[in-house]
Amino acid sequence: MARNKPDPRLARAVVTGAGSGIGRAFALEIGRRGGHVVCADISLQRAQDTVGLLQSQGAQGLAVQTDVSQLDAMQDLAVQACAWFDGPPTLVVNNAGVGAGGQVIGETSMDDWHWVLGVNLWGVIHGCHVFAPMLREAGFGGVINVCSTASFAAAPRMGPYSASKAAALALTETLAAEMAGLDVHVTALCPTFVQTNIVRDGRIEANASALAGKLMRSVAFTPERVVRESLKALARDQLYVVPQLDAKAVWSAKRWMPALYTRGAGQLNRLMARWA
Repeated sequence: MARNKPDPRLARAVVTGAGSGIGRAFALEIGRRGGHVVCADISLQRAQDTVGLLQSQGAQGLAVQTDVSQLDAMQDLAVQACAWFDGPPTLVVNNAGVGAGGQVIGETSMDDWHWVLGVNLWGVIHGCHVFAPMLREAGFGGVINVCSTASFAAAPRMGPYSASKAAALALTETLAAEMAGLDVHVTALCPTFVQTNIVRDGRIEANASALAGKLMRSVAFTPERVVRESLKALARDQLYVVPQLDAKAVWSAKRWMPALYTRGAGQLNRLMARWA
């Protein structure tokens, strides 16, 4: 019977990037499990659409327009969330993310670097900076940071994205160490391809975008599947979630054969450049 009891960490959740993809899947799954969800997104309309879906399944949600790259916006999100919950959140999912790729370092524009780091890294920093003290004071709760396999894969032509996700993973590991001894679970989600709009909405060079789109349609996991794995890991206080077989292969190769992995990634990049 204990396995069927709802996880109390899901009672009051804040999810960024909740207007689509993995963020929306987190919101809906948490709602299905009885949680109340603050749905934050850069697009208020998409956040409201997610709240509408929550309400259609009998759950409660609040839509908040939030630019995670701005600290004051995240602080305002916290104020609205705590007021709506009538208390601090029990779970924070730092999910908001953008994609850029297809160009080598030195050719990627500074604008793309700042845009990707602003959302993918500073968004996570702001989320942890604002909400971690609340969870620490309560001595209970959870944080899920969406970090991607790119956080350790370091694939060519993905400099800004890989750098942002690698830093987000390091931040998550640091937060987990700082929360040790408390009943605050910290989890880093590191998937490969998931069926989301990140390629369509990103700043990705045409050939790379076409290939990524094909992979999204053919081999990617659904957001719902990734979310279920993440919530299972959170309940077990598992730091890393590496859900797909290709992600697990990269994880192992980087740790056991780092030099060979890097040479192989470079060779694959050169072959793909010829095919393009």
